[in-house]
Amino acid sequence: MTSILNLFIIFERKKMKKVIHTADAPAAIGPYSQAVAVNNLLYTSGQIALDPNSGELKDESLSQETHQVMTNMEAVLKAGSTSFEHVVKTTIFLKDMNDFNAVNEIYATYFKDSFPARETVQVAKLPKDVRVEISMIALIP
Repeated sequence: MTSILNLFIIFERKKMKKVIHTADAPAAIGPYSQAVAVNNLLYTSGQIALDPNSGELKDESLSQETHQVMTNMEAVLKAGSTSFEHVVKTTIFLKDMNDFNAVNEIYATYFKDSFPARETVQVAKLPKDVRVEISMIALIP
């Protein structure tokens, strides 16, 4: 009886965690997933301004870079059966804190009614030397 119970527990644990992948966002550039759904929460990896089709950085301006990050994030959220409306926590990594206001203005346009909890930090270096990377946690309705 114990072994049947153990198998059931293992089965239930596997059901709770689901790896999320979409071709509409850049493929992971390391040993990680674009996102992982656990029960009713989606945990995304950080997105940078890679074009998912060409693999090229969209970084001619901070505005273009930030919009591409948010577009990539939107694709990951959609693949995880959620949206910006259900984001509860965001982390923004900036190469330069002087970019805070410019990134903030663009970021705000992706949320309609209420904003998620958030922290923004300046870091020494980001992948591919980008200026901004964003990760999120969202409810899956």
